[in-house]
Amino acid sequence: MRNILIFFFTSTILAVVILKFIPVYVTPLMLIRAVEQVIDGEAPEINHRWVPLEQINHNLPQAVMASEDNLFLKHSGFDLEQIQKAQIEAQEGKRQRGASTISQQTARNVFLWQHRSWLRKGLEAYFTFLIEGIWGKERIMEVYLNSIEMGPGIYGADAVARINFGTTPDKLTKAQSAYIAVSLPNPLHRDSGHPSAKMKKMQKTILKRMKQIDQFPKDACAK
Repeated sequence: MRNILIFFFTSTILAVVILKFIPVYVTPLMLIRAVEQVIDGEAPEINHRWVPLEQINHNLPQAVMASEDNLFLKHSGFDLEQIQKAQIEAQEGKRQRGASTISQQTARNVFLWQHRSWLRKGLEAYFTFLIEGIWGKERIMEVYLNSIEMGPGIYGADAVARINFGTTPDKLTKAQSAYIAVSLPNPLHRDSGHPSAKMKKMQKTILKRMKQIDQFPKDACAK
C-alpha cells in the first residue's frame, strides 16, 4: 500500500507539473465521446487545436467567468458558498445543479471522467488543489478554454470559433462569447452557433454580468 501511494502521488504531481508547460492535446472526455460515436455507428470526430491564452479574445474568459464562476479570480479552487447552496437544494429535493468552479471543471476534464461518484469527487478535489497551486489562474483558464466541450465533436476556443462562427478565437465578440458561455452547461444540446430563443434570453443576462467581470488576463487580446 505504501508503494502504491508513493507512486500515485509522484505520478499525479509529475503529470500536473508537466502539463503546466506543454499543451493538452487530448482529454479523457474527447476519447470517451469518440468511442460513443463509434458505438452509435458514426465516424469519430474530434475538432480541437490548442491556442495560447493570448490568442483568445478576453471576451471569452469574461463570458465563462460571468456564466460559470464569477469568483474564479478570488477563490482557491472551490466556491464554498455555491457548494453549500447546492447541498441545501439537494436535501430539499430540488433539481440537482452544478456548483463546480472553472478550476474543478478543468481538473475533471484533463485528469478524470465525467460520471459522478464519490471517488471522482475526491480525486477532483485533489487535482483542483494541485492545479491551483502549481498552474495558477492564467494556466487554468488557458487549459479550460482549450479543453472544454463546446459542441458535438467541438473542443476548445479555436474549434468553436471556426465551426460555429467562422472566425478565429482572437476575434470572438462579446455576443459570440456569451453564446458560447450559455452553451457550456449542455454543449451537446445547446448550439452556440444557432441559439434558441431561450439561449438568446440567457445570453443577454451573461452580457450584463460580463460588465462586472474584470478583463482577464490584463494583456489578453482586446479586439
